[in-house]
Amino acid sequence: MGVLYNIFISIFNGILPLLGLFTPKLKLFVEGRKLTFQKLEEHFSGQDRTLWFHCASLGEYEQGVPVMEELKKKYPDYKLLVTFFSPSGYEAKKNSTLADIIVYLPMDTKAKAKRFIQLVNPDLAVFIKYEFWPNYLKVLEVNNIPAVFISAAFREDQAFFKWYGGFMRKALKTIDYFFVQDTISKTLLEAQGFTNVTLSGDTRFDRVSHQIEMDNQVDFISEFIDKRLCIVIGSSWPEDEEVFIEFVNTASNDVCFIIAPHEIKDSSANSLKQKIKKGAILYSEKDGKDLKDYRVFIMNTIGYLSRVYSYGDIAYVGGAMGTGGLHNILEPATFGIPIIIGKNFEKFREAKQLQKLAGLFSVSSPEEFSQVINKLVEDKKFREKTGMIAGHFINSNTGATAIIIEYLDTKIE
Repeated sequence: MGVLYNIFISIFNGILPLLGLFTPKLKLFVEGRKLTFQKLEEHFSGQDRTLWFHCASLGEYEQGVPVMEELKKKYPDYKLLVTFFSPSGYEAKKNSTLADIIVYLPMDTKAKAKRFIQLVNPDLAVFIKYEFWPNYLKVLEVNNIPAVFISAAFREDQAFFKWYGGFMRKALKTIDYFFVQDTISKTLLEAQGFTNVTLSGDTRFDRVSHQIEMDNQVDFISEFIDKRLCIVIGSSWPEDEEVFIEFVNTASNDVCFIIAPHEIKDSSANSLKQKIKKGAILYSEKDGKDLKDYRVFIMNTIGYLSRVYSYGDIAYVGGAMGTGGLHNILEPATFGIPIIIGKNFEKFREAKQLQKLAGLFSVSSPEEFSQVINKLVEDKKFREKTGMIAGHFINSNTGATAIIIEYLDTKIE
């Protein structure tokens, strides 16, 4: 299996330039990697003390932030390197000041993994959630560099736990320690003989819990809401729009909406605006306007959503009506507001948990959406109780960062 894996990776690496011709995302994937080794050679002297964090994409980066922040405070003399696999993560965070250098991870060929580790020579490698690259892990092991997985999540249907997964299980054995999100993951690893496992929880809870302590004021949002009940619709896709547009168009004037669509390009934002029959304004149109005269504010910009949730009385989080994947429900939950999502969320542990606690509602049609949201709008006590459940859910699941840092200290000092 290892031979087949390396043949596949080598072939894939070879045809990447051709694949980059077909879509903008694949082009970023290819072009971004061309400069990785040059950037590393410019930043690393061979004498640096370095902490390396690898993230698949943006969500994993956010999970890693609490741990990275703590390590930066404790070990300011160490360089922090962050690598991404996905363009969506890299493009969003390539200019972040948290890390000293942010690059794409070169493909997991034997040669590139060896060259990468020789250049960086990290004191510690931290992989977030579920990126397992066998050649990188092998090179780390050979060089006696500890590899730790944080906020890891495993499922029974993964190759690690199948009869044919010996090669992948062998890669897992190179890992010094696993900090997992849930008991299922811990049980699966222990069944394979792993004892280096701690149930720490998900560091995302620590990440979002800090948001409530920050200054979340946004002046133009305060002006827009003007004491009305506010429903925030975050990271919505066209499939989500089909569910909520009817309610938006028929809701009472005492209710206002802030919609932050996942796709913010002009054509998408204007298409959404055209579907709304009552007073909608885009972020790009707000200057010089009396915002309280509008009922719908479309955020065709980025960087505000986590703060905007602090103004909401109810949140709808997009992604689960289609197949793109549910977006972050923890951001609104930390502000103690009820949450509505679509129907496809089976792979999202936190959503399933919060639904069982009655702090989150799943809908599959415009009729179900209207039924749930009317109840939340009209019944203040029900709305507040549901929001309280969501807020408590966040508070009761914090603490993973402290558990992880206690262990990492033993590997750094």
